[in-house]
Amino acid sequence: MNERFTITIHDTSGFRQFNLHQIVKKIGFYVALFLVLIFAIGATVIIYLDNSLEELNTKRDSLVQENKTLQTSVNSIENTLNSKKEELLEVSDKLDDIEELIGLTPAKEVALKERVDTAKLTSSQIGSMLRNIPNGSPVAFKGITSKRGMRVHPTLKRKEFHRGVDMRAKMKTRVYAPADGVVEYSGKHKSSGFGNLVIIRHNYGFKTLYGHLNKVVHKSGTFVNKGDLIAYTGNSGMSSGPHLHYEVRFAEHTIDPQQFIDWDLKNYKNIFKEKGVPWQSLVTAMTQK
Repeated sequence: MNERFTITIHDTSGFRQFNLHQIVKKIGFYVALFLVLIFAIGATVIIYLDNSLEELNTKRDSLVQENKTLQTSVNSIENTLNSKKEELLEVSDKLDDIEELIGLTPAKEVALKERVDTAKLTSSQIGSMLRNIPNGSPVAFKGITSKRGMRVHPTLKRKEFHRGVDMRAKMKTRVYAPADGVVEYSGKHKSSGFGNLVIIRHNYGFKTLYGHLNKVVHKSGTFVNKGDLIAYTGNSGMSSGPHLHYEVRFAEHTIDPQQFIDWDLKNYKNIFKEKGVPWQSLVTAMTQK
């Protein structure tokens, strides 16, 4: 078997012949085949990487666009938040003025929403306050003959603290309940000097007292509504003449009845100037209820 082959090379000088073993031919073939394979693999890898790079560039462009959109959204939110902060500061400043006007002094830890709820009562809440808390005159108003404070007692002729007001009224003038409540005491009261006495316990810690009466209408334990007839004025007990002794108490402490006598729907904000009542917590309780 012939295991050799001849390679002839022609040039300008003539030609030359080389006798090579057959195995060299095979080696050359395999080398060429390997190079072709390497080239094919390289070309495939290059095409794959090129496609991957193109996809990455597309994703990058998409992410850049999304980032721009998100940044625009963040800027918009920040602008909105800054605007809301300015509005809240403005509302808080205005609320300070409203609270000062109506005499409310909220605690430092009270939230802004709670302060707004307190300052902005609804008509139903105002109606509830005027029904449950003493307001208006218990008798046809003819004036005050003796205010709350230090005075010389007209009968005992000694200086002492007058806890209520003496309201001018003729004998047997009708006395009406200034708010809903329950009659706590009704009848003659010897130790106080008030003679025939009525005490009504109202909601939210309020209580009213009516002294020197001629006649009481309801027994103890009776529920009464605002505007119900409860008694008739008189001159019983230590009294120098017909009138109505009227007291308003909160948490068992006497407060000036004049503020409550003058209080009605038209000037309901004025009552918040009375410092003897924690109006902030009371109104908050009412608004939450």
